Amino acid sequence: MNKQLFLQNLADLNTENKDVITLYNEISSLAMKCAGGISNTANKRNAYYLSMEFLIGRSFFNNLLELGVLNETKSILAEKGVDINVFEEIEDAALGNGGLGRLAACFLDSAAGLGLPLHGYGIRYKYGLFKQALENGCQVELPDDWQRFGDPWSVRREDEKREIKFADYTVTAVPYDMPVFGKRINRLRLFQAEGSEQAEKISEYLYPADDTEEGKLLRLRQEYFFSAATVAELLENYVKQHGRNFGNFPKLHVIQLNDTHPVIAIAEFIRLLTAKYRQPFATALSLARQTFAYTNHTVLPEALECWHEDYVKKILPDIADIIVKINIYAMREQTAAGCTEEEIAKMAIYKDKTFFMANLAVYVAKSVNGVAKLHTEILKNSLFATAHKIYPEKLQNKTNGITHRRWLELCNGEFSQLIDQTIGDGWRADISRLDGLKNYTAETVEKFIEVKRTKKQQLLKYIAEKEGVVVPDNFLVFAQVKRLHEYKRQLMTAFAVLDIYYGLKSGEIKDFYPSVFIFGAKSAPAYKRAKAIIKFINEIAAKVNADAQTNGLLKVVFVQNYNVSYAEKIVTGADVSLQVSTAGLEASGTGNMKFMLNGAVTCGTMDGANIEIVEFAGKQNNYIFGAEVDEIERLKREGYSPAALLNTPLCSRAVEALVNGEFSDGGTGGFKELYESLINGASWHAPDNYFVLYDLKSYFEALLSINADYKQKFAFAEKQLINAASAAYFSSDRTIREYADDIWKI
Repeated sequence: MNKQLFLQNLADLNTENKDVITLYNEISSLAMKCAGGISNTANKRNAYYLSMEFLIGRSFFNNLLELGVLNETKSILAEKGVDINVFEEIEDAALGNGGLGRLAACFLDSAAGLGLPLHGYGIRYKYGLFKQALENGCQVELPDDWQRFGDPWSVRREDEKREIKFADYTVTAVPYDMPVFGKRINRLRLFQAEGSEQAEKISEYLYPADDTEEGKLLRLRQEYFFSAATVAELLENYVKQHGRNFGNFPKLHVIQLNDTHPVIAIAEFIRLLTAKYRQPFATALSLARQTFAYTNHTVLPEALECWHEDYVKKILPDIADIIVKINIYAMREQTAAGCTEEEIAKMAIYKDKTFFMANLAVYVAKSVNGVAKLHTEILKNSLFATAHKIYPEKLQNKTNGITHRRWLELCNGEFSQLIDQTIGDGWRADISRLDGLKNYTAETVEKFIEVKRTKKQQLLKYIAEKEGVVVPDNFLVFAQVKRLHEYKRQLMTAFAVLDIYYGLKSGEIKDFYPSVFIFGAKSAPAYKRAKAIIKFINEIAAKVNADAQTNGLLKVVFVQNYNVSYAEKIVTGADVSLQVSTAGLEASGTGNMKFMLNGAVTCGTMDGANIEIVEFAGKQNNYIFGAEVDEIERLKREGYSPAALLNTPLCSRAVEALVNGEFSDGGTGGFKELYESLINGASWHAPDNYFVLYDLKSYFEALLSINADYKQKFAFAEKQLINAASAAYFSSDRTIREYADDIWKI
């Protein structure tokens, strides 16, 4: 970046009588002008990251930090009477739903920071996910028109648009490029769908409801749209430079598929090579198997995408034919490898008139990775056991990570300065040096306690302004903020909080340190049970916060429209990170890492990356509870009756609150349905499918243990500080280096 030119132009900028949005666009445009263009990538091996989501967050502060001008910008604006914090009014580009999209953004950040050529490809949604409002405690979805602030960090590439054809109509894919700043400038290219009104719906909303045929077809169109545009661009650019000898294509390109959404890119790659470039099918398949890599993010069956052939044939008949043909090749190979019929069926790409996209990815991809040690072992031993038997070199682990630039330097300047004073500032460039913080002194712990107090004050002040709930800043802060899904067990936390409330009311719980439980989560619009959980939590919050007998000791807050900017405040101000998924179901988690990096202890199950957090920071410095994977598997085999647990006071009084009239679901029947799902099950799952009631007692005890320990402020702060000092492994810099070395070879 031409730093001097930027700062001079900024100093000359007239800020008088300009609103925040105008200043935001003018300053951002100045930075773009002075930053330089995308780094040259010609004739080098590049990696391309295809993802349905990129949860970028607010770009202004992060980009100025990466460009090395954030502090100078703050000073120059202050001289002009402008507080840089006014730009917090500019809301996030919510182009993602949760961890999947935030991980993609962290990966791009780290690659640029390390000087590695990694480029993102996705969709430029007009409205992003949705803005969440709460009406009478219920989630209401509002359009999130993030572009109303302008989009100065994107450049429209009109000359690079291309046509994407479906059987019934054609769409124009127009690329918008967002620079990703670091040691080099990489590119996040997002395609916008243009043409007819029907065509433009493709990039209108992230994850349209897919509970109808129309919704399912729109989701399929979205996935094909950006995948096809990406593959066409890469092949076309290669042919311009190297002609139609595709032998070197895999030497210059590796395409990483972030979960199953972009797996259709494999079929499109083969379609283009055979139909447009006249390559034999076997050659095209071979090239695909050298080019693509696949990251699996879940073992949940409902998230491993399957498409009924009727849908694919209806709008993408050529793609359907190609996937069927790939399946024939796969079955031949598996038969030759000595697989049984049962094993082949488990890995079928096409079976029962259904296309199994994860199996397609596992067969074709040269690398398949899980995102935490436990998750990868489950992939090897269960979900993709047959593939691991045939291709033992394919499956590998790449534990997720987060970028410390956003999640510590940017959002926690106070702690960053303390770290600088304690171990020097070398950790900013090399996060592995954070380990030096373990050599802390008593003075360091005292200073850390002050940092925590400051960040907590900032968080609770923000919550008071946004949510209207006043929480004293001496409260112990528990936080569970993440996507709302039953396996993440926000409902279990609600039950535990309710039991604490009942215990305080009855006098059973004594000497309780004042505590607040902060929830933040969005439910998918059509996920009725998740929405009922949101309503239940808000009913509990209303009751608890209004009770004069206990509200000096216990409060509950459900923050509205949880997003990256809210997360930046919560992870720095929280004392305890609640990571309570059913063991074996959370692939990794990255929220757990953000809390850890900012000095929160983890209260969680032995699931996902929690296992590695405990490994690095010590079990004695965290609070682990609940059944582990082996026990969960045993219960599934031998049978589990949650109804029997209703004989225990802990379960009965909380669970019965769903149906005894204490709380109202507004006449929806949602609370009764939650109750039935726990006690009697549903058509598609067993009773208490996520073992909420089974783990409730140990969870409740863990929360009370934390509450008791927190009274010893110095000792508790030591646990928190050791967690932060142990967080270097969970940097996405480390993760990206592993991808670069082991998979991408860049």
